[in-house]
Amino acid sequence: MKYVVITGGVLSGLGKGITASSIGLLLKRSGLSVTSIKIDPYLNCDAGTMSPYQHGEVFVLDDGGEVDLDLGNYERFLDTHLGSDHNITTGKVYKAVIEKERKGDYLGKTVQIIPHITNEIKDQIKKVGRDKKADVTLIEMGGTVGDIESMPFLEAVRQLHSEVGERNVLFVHTTLVPVVGVVGEQKTKPTQHSVKELRSIGIAPDLIVCRSQYPLEKDVKGKIALFCDVPVDNIISCYDVENVYQVPLLFHKQKVPHNILKQLGYRGKKPNLNTWRKFVKRTSNPKHEVTIALVGKYTHLKDSYISYSKAFVHAGEKTEARVNIKWIEAEDLDAARDNRMLKGVNGICVAGGFGIRGAEGKIRAAKFARTNNVPFLGVCLGFQMAVVEYARNVCKLSEAHSTEFVKKTPQPVIDLLPEMEGVTDMGGTMRLGGYTVHIKKGSMAHSLYGRLTIRERHRHRFEVNPEFIPILEKGGMKFTGKDDDGIRMEIAEIDGHPYYMATQFHPEFLSHPLNPSPPYLGLVKAAVEHARSNP
Repeated sequence: MKYVVITGGVLSGLGKGITASSIGLLLKRSGLSVTSIKIDPYLNCDAGTMSPYQHGEVFVLDDGGEVDLDLGNYERFLDTHLGSDHNITTGKVYKAVIEKERKGDYLGKTVQIIPHITNEIKDQIKKVGRDKKADVTLIEMGGTVGDIESMPFLEAVRQLHSEVGERNVLFVHTTLVPVVGVVGEQKTKPTQHSVKELRSIGIAPDLIVCRSQYPLEKDVKGKIALFCDVPVDNIISCYDVENVYQVPLLFHKQKVPHNILKQLGYRGKKPNLNTWRKFVKRTSNPKHEVTIALVGKYTHLKDSYISYSKAFVHAGEKTEARVNIKWIEAEDLDAARDNRMLKGVNGICVAGGFGIRGAEGKIRAAKFARTNNVPFLGVCLGFQMAVVEYARNVCKLSEAHSTEFVKKTPQPVIDLLPEMEGVTDMGGTMRLGGYTVHIKKGSMAHSLYGRLTIRERHRHRFEVNPEFIPILEKGGMKFTGKDDDGIRMEIAEIDGHPYYMATQFHPEFLSHPLNPSPPYLGLVKAAVEHARSNP
């Protein structure tokens, strides 16, 4: 088993996840079996109870794991499905150790950070690689070198390096090379100090990925190589690009896969990037341009909707269209009491979320799309609010609402899932993960997916109340996707509209660069037609 460990220095948000994903793609396309792990040093057991403002999007895996958004990047770049074990947190590690201590597994020994916590970390890392039968396991260390929370994890990978040997572990350190002042000089001191901090822990980087606005100057590369004791060929310039899918090509140009494969003992392997190059070329040279409004509750932090934005990139590449996202805060749309924010858009996507804040804004967006023939996609809460809107304004159920917001509404068209009754814990208690959806033959969903049975990922507590389905269907809303029992409504459509679809599941979680999500692809195609008809 080989391990590639990606650490970060200077500050967070430098793109360790994209670095890890890009390296993974290059190794996989070199013929290796690759899997990924994200280590998050927070005490939460998972990301499920965290606000999107705190940590960005909560990505949902097929097994129901609520994890860090970087696992979404791994799945998209590697075109794979991961499990909950691929996200290791301090909470998970300490919980496992305490459970073992309570059972007497440590035979009365004093339980300590070293060796018990570090051994548990190593065991969880090795288990992931072993279960996946991977040639290479990528390990992204969350946080920044020097953080107190990260220390046990860094010590664990230092021990791992000693145990399995330097030919089997490679360290990649991601740092910032800023430009300070009007002179425009690229500064290396942050990188030098970050590497010094890493070395003090006992870890020496093999490659340094330098994030910067522009390509690193030659003498800057040389300076970093000299002061950080890393070969100049292993100082990688990762400057700002148009979209993240160009990063693997940037790495390939600087011989990153060659250098990594050589150090890990794989000779004669080269990545085949033909299909990836074509994908990137099409995303960079679109024939069409459309604007789609994304109506959400957390639009001030774009990472809250990273899977949505990536799904639009994937669908845009397939339709040769650049999708410009117009970010609209649902609460602002409600407060405005008019539709000016939605004027001129070629499509509307109403995103998921929890809580009453912005609910009426989402209902307003759904009504605008329906009554103005604007292509529409509602996701999760967006699906539920589209149903509420239709119930109120078409089926004349004027007090229709969700019991999530109004518990005693006389017309609860959206109600709590039966299995949620009496549940008080917030973490991991929803309908989570992949579930089968059965599609009605001849429906728009059928034409988009090309099959009658699909599997999509869910994250919700409420659903369409079965008591109101006959009224909604009589009024013209068609439920063309249902669960195994035919009780839970999964997909809604409206005939006679250019494109009106809403899904209880989150189709964006399964959208990959070379395999876009069908509902998003349908929305972008319809948006292109709308732009042609409304120049």
